[in-house]
Amino acid sequence: MSHVPGDQNVTAGERTDALLECIAALRTHCPWTRALTHVSLLEYLIEEAHEVVETLERGTDLTQELAQELGDVLLQVVLHARIAEEDGRFAFGDVADGLRAKLIRRNPHVFHADGSLRDTFPATVEEIELRWDAVKRAEKPRRGSVFDGVPESLPALARAAKLLGRAERQGVTLEPAAAPSSDGAFPDEVFGDEEALGEFLLAMVAKAHVRGLDAERALRAALRRREPGQ
Repeated sequence: MSHVPGDQNVTAGERTDALLECIAALRTHCPWTRALTHVSLLEYLIEEAHEVVETLERGTDLTQELAQELGDVLLQVVLHARIAEEDGRFAFGDVADGLRAKLIRRNPHVFHADGSLRDTFPATVEEIELRWDAVKRAEKPRRGSVFDGVPESLPALARAAKLLGRAERQGVTLEPAAAPSSDGAFPDEVFGDEEALGEFLLAMVAKAHVRGLDAERALRAALRRREPGQ
């Protein structure tokens, strides 16, 4: 299957089929692609996801560059699905079906259980968030901690912010051992060891969370401002 890029007469399904055929051919005829495994692809998945973040935060041309970076992330998904298909476990179609089913299940404010649209929809984000948390708890009743399901591989600042958000919604307190003074400053002795430094960082993320700030993004921006030419 082939088509001219950007041809509006070609459906999204046909474009997806063409991509899947391309990946299948590479896995069959390209020794480098054929040697890839789920584990060896991990570094690329993380790298490509970060490149999407960087493209958006830098405010570069979102027409071409963002589409390219998103394509690189999609490549990782398709490759993982193809490897699983070759092992007889699941295929890309199963990934798509599972995602659709999950979206329908987790958005009962939009869909009926059969996937059809409801007649009315909620007016506020707060109402949606309450329903979302309730659905997720029903899906995974064995999760007894705000830490359950939050990947340990997330950058520490981002993971802390995620956990603080979960704790807030569930009425759980994740207070750091160290607390800032009234003017927001910390005494020098909190940096005596890494345990104390960790408490200091958690306290900073907690303060940022209360104010609606993203600590991970703020630190990336601060580093970016120090790059040559910025």
